[in-house]
Amino acid sequence: MDIALDPEQARARTWFELLRDQICAEFVAIEREAGSDADFDYTPWDRTDPDGAPGGGGVRGVMTGKVFEKVGVNVSTVGGVFEGEFAKSIHGAAENPQFFATGISLVAHMANPHVPAVHMNTRFLVTTKRWFGGGADLNPPLPYDEDTAEFHDVLKAACDPHGADYYDRYAKWADDYFYIPHRKVHRGVGGIFCDHLEGDFDANFAFIQDIGRAFLDVYPRLVRRRMNLPFTAADTAQMLEWRGRYAEFNLVYDRGTLFGLKTGGNIDAILMSLPPRATWS
Repeated sequence: MDIALDPEQARARTWFELLRDQICAEFVAIEREAGSDADFDYTPWDRTDPDGAPGGGGVRGVMTGKVFEKVGVNVSTVGGVFEGEFAKSIHGAAENPQFFATGISLVAHMANPHVPAVHMNTRFLVTTKRWFGGGADLNPPLPYDEDTAEFHDVLKAACDPHGADYYDRYAKWADDYFYIPHRKVHRGVGGIFCDHLEGDFDANFAFIQDIGRAFLDVYPRLVRRRMNLPFTAADTAQMLEWRGRYAEFNLVYDRGTLFGLKTGGNIDAILMSLPPRATWS
C-alpha cells in the first residue's frame, strides 16, 4: 500500500531499492559461478496502520542456494503512528507519534563455514526529526585476519571522506552494539554502526550510500575467496554454534527486530535474519 512521500523520503527509498537490486544480482552471480541455479524469491507485503489507513509495506527477498545457505535482502517503506509507550523510545517521537521509515536489511548465512556470515542495514527515519542510521558487520564462524582487515579497511575508506573521526566512532559503536552481554562475547569481528545522523540530508545520504557501495564492493570478494575451501564436520559444528549466538542477539537485543514487531511489519521479513540451522550445546 503506497503512502505519500516527500522528495527526501522518495530519494532514500529509491536508493535502498536500487542497492537491493545490485546486491541481489551479485549474489545470484556467485551462485551461478558455483554451478547453482538458485535465485531470490520475492514476496511483497503490505502494512495497515492501527486506524486502518494504508501504512506502506515492503518486499521480502530470500535465496537458498549452494553458496548462500540462506540470505535475506529486504526493503521496506512504512509510515503511520507508533502505538502506546513505544514512541517514547524512538528519537523525536515522544512529542508526536507520527513516523516514516524506509531502508534495506540484509543477513547472509553461508553454507561453507569458511565464508563469513554478514549483516548490513541502512535506513532513513522521520519523526519530528529526520535521520539516517545503520552499518555493516562481519560474523565469521572461522575468522581470518586477512578478511577482517579487508572488511574494516573498505569501511574505513568509505568513512574517511565524510569525517576524520567517522570510522573510529562508528567502529566502536558497532563493537558496543553487537555484543551479547549474557555470553560476554561480541557477535562477530565488528564493522561500523551509526544512528541519528541528522541535519544535512545530502551529506548524510551520501555517507549512507557509500556504506552500501562499500559493502557491495568487499563482501562478494570475501565470499569468492572462501566459498570453495574444504571444511570438516568440526568446522560445521563451530558454524552452527556461532549461529545460535547470532540468533540470541537478534531475538533478545536487536533494536531493528523490535522496531519491526512494534510497527506491525511482516513477521517473516522481520525474522528472516534467523539462521536456517543452529545449535546450542
